Amino acid sequence: MILLLSQRRCAVPQGLLAAAICTGALMLAGSLWADDAFDRADRNGDGRITADEVAQGIPFQLIDADGDGFVTRAEAAAAVRRGILNRDGSAREQPVRTGQPAVQEPAADPRRSAEPVTAAEHGVGRLVQDIRFTDLQGQTHRLSEFADRPATVIAMTSTSCPMSRRYLPTLTALSHEFGERGVQFVLVNCIASDDPAAMREAAAKLHTTAIYVVDEDETFLHHPGAVSTTDVFLLDGSRTVLFHGAVDDQYGIGFAHEQPRRSYLHDALQELLNGKRISIAATSAPGCLLEPDEPVAEIVDVTWHNRISRIMRQNCEVCHREGAVGPFPLTSFAEVSAHAAMVREVVSTQQMPPWFAADVSEPHPGWKNDRSLSEADRRDLLTWLNGGRPEGDVADAIGRAAWSSSWELGEPDEVISIPEPVSVKASGQMPYEYRQVTWTADTDIWVQGYEVRPTAASVVHHVIVEVFEPGSKRRIGGEGIGGYWAAWVPGNHGVMYPEGFARRLPAGATIQFQLHYSPNGRATTDQTQLGLYLAKQPPVNEVRTVSVAQPRLNIPAGAAGHVERQQQQIPFDMPVLGLMPHMHVRGAAFRYELDLLDGSQPQILLDVPRYDFNWQLRYEPARPMVLPAGAQLTLTATYDNSSGNPANPDPTRNVRWGDQTTDEMMIGYIETWAPRNSAVKSAAETPVLNRILQVLDRDGDGELTAAEMQAGNGQFSAFLGSRRQLEPLLRQADRDNSGGLSRAELIWVREQLLQQRTEAPGN
Repeated sequence: MILLLSQRRCAVPQGLLAAAICTGALMLAGSLWADDAFDRADRNGDGRITADEVAQGIPFQLIDADGDGFVTRAEAAAAVRRGILNRDGSAREQPVRTGQPAVQEPAADPRRSAEPVTAAEHGVGRLVQDIRFTDLQGQTHRLSEFADRPATVIAMTSTSCPMSRRYLPTLTALSHEFGERGVQFVLVNCIASDDPAAMREAAAKLHTTAIYVVDEDETFLHHPGAVSTTDVFLLDGSRTVLFHGAVDDQYGIGFAHEQPRRSYLHDALQELLNGKRISIAATSAPGCLLEPDEPVAEIVDVTWHNRISRIMRQNCEVCHREGAVGPFPLTSFAEVSAHAAMVREVVSTQQMPPWFAADVSEPHPGWKNDRSLSEADRRDLLTWLNGGRPEGDVADAIGRAAWSSSWELGEPDEVISIPEPVSVKASGQMPYEYRQVTWTADTDIWVQGYEVRPTAASVVHHVIVEVFEPGSKRRIGGEGIGGYWAAWVPGNHGVMYPEGFARRLPAGATIQFQLHYSPNGRATTDQTQLGLYLAKQPPVNEVRTVSVAQPRLNIPAGAAGHVERQQQQIPFDMPVLGLMPHMHVRGAAFRYELDLLDGSQPQILLDVPRYDFNWQLRYEPARPMVLPAGAQLTLTATYDNSSGNPANPDPTRNVRWGDQTTDEMMIGYIETWAPRNSAVKSAAETPVLNRILQVLDRDGDGELTAAEMQAGNGQFSAFLGSRRQLEPLLRQADRDNSGGLSRAELIWVREQLLQQRTEAPGN
């Protein structure tokens, strides 16, 4: 199990930052085969160990990860981490395989931490009834009396639950901080047997506007849908749930931190008050579980105002609003009614909202950015569309949308625009456009988040941003085969990484925009911009995107289900921030699978059974996902080159790799991270370096000659650096004087380039 493996190796509480600290420590602390042991085994001193040089009993085939007949220091280190070797170079006793997994899975970990969950399944976007309640002083209230407040926080609590008691000081502090900004706090004690004196003591510490309620008749338990005594709901003025989850991740079942890693409620309030879209709208909330005496009733009479408007806001308006990429707006009762037949068609066939990842069983963490409709939302929407489409009571109307007409993540620190507007014709197809901008800063900068903003989003199919080191050649095309720096597709405009995570933008770098336009019947112009949100200080971890590609495609003419595969061994424990498959219009399906090589069944990381070139989505794991060192990643892509594919430009043509839509590609992107300035992080690039070797090794001898390397400098300059940087390194790297570079030597070159970058001013 992927997640269980990562947890067994480092007993640190879950959460993205915790996982960062955990995996970083695993990569850096005590993972190498001791140098003297390696040197003793390397009898001829060539920096590599052959099968003849290893001691009897050492499983050479398991250590030789790439199967090239040699074991490098990096492969030996990986063997130690995988439990094949001891640090002194001796073989570790291995369990006997019997057709079943050799290692018994441990009992379920009882610890529970707050983690992101699917918003739609957690009630985000739903209307909360206008609850009538009485506070501790006997004063009666209704939720509707707070309609003029910027937000209302309903926080479940209990004076007897240990978790609730721990969170009371945090809720008290938040009530003072945001109460001064007009936010209404309602604390709901939901345990009937709690001590009244303890409740009065807790209420006395809150902000003067805060209200403390005893939920004796389970009104709050029924209507917002609380599941624990630490649950929190953030409502807007129309009583729509904008956030449902935990206060933060400081406390959990079985642990406590000195400080929280993620302050979910605080961040959601800040984003809401600053006019931004809430980035994490739903989490679990570990606490004392709640269960109502009577089942929670669903809304029976579904109307536009009490249900459908909120489904559209939560799932559709991000694209279907004025100025956005959707072909028509769906923001009002009149607009949705006018397009009812089309909405019914795309919802019933699950074409919309665009989400293509199939459900995968445990231990898969699910997807933080899952855009699919929940079964309840789909049922209610189709029922309303197929019925009389009642408008309902205007008193239940949703509030005005806070869609930003400018930057969704807020005003950037830096904005980079393509130099001149691109003219987009009214009809037909357009080849990819490429535009370059030089980043003229004197020092490297660290970018915690980015947002790509086309000025004519309705005609933009996708944008891929690549960054090339200063002095290196720029390559036109390739679809970011070396890994993209930023990307835009409809509905996925940017990303903000947690504190301590950032991407590097080198001083003097060339920023290249690949722009794909889809004419929509009206000629226009676009001048896409890239907004950068800078880290306050150099990050702990550097984010980068690597790719596993199969550039030697050969898709026969007329083939309806042609399959291509590419395999790659995971070089070290690799954390995953996101996965994004890429093909063109003949692409039909794409799958990422991981084989732990322990006798267990391969794990499906991402399965896209119905790939759609028009929606190239990035899939973000909801909880930490770590690919263990030594495991084998298999990418499988299926293509439909038949006449039955209506998007196929020419079913009579054999199709190979190429940049344009009429050609094909197969790339599996992996967004990952490694500790900043760590030489170990070069291992994260091993999949890319393997692809470089595969693509440029024209004679297939497993090495790159000087001539082949020159071509590499042009195609993969972002990874291999400039010619001035490369020449002295190439002479040093060819340790066996073969006249070419092996995979291990190529990795050494890359590590030296990283070290030079680390020692440069500004890092």
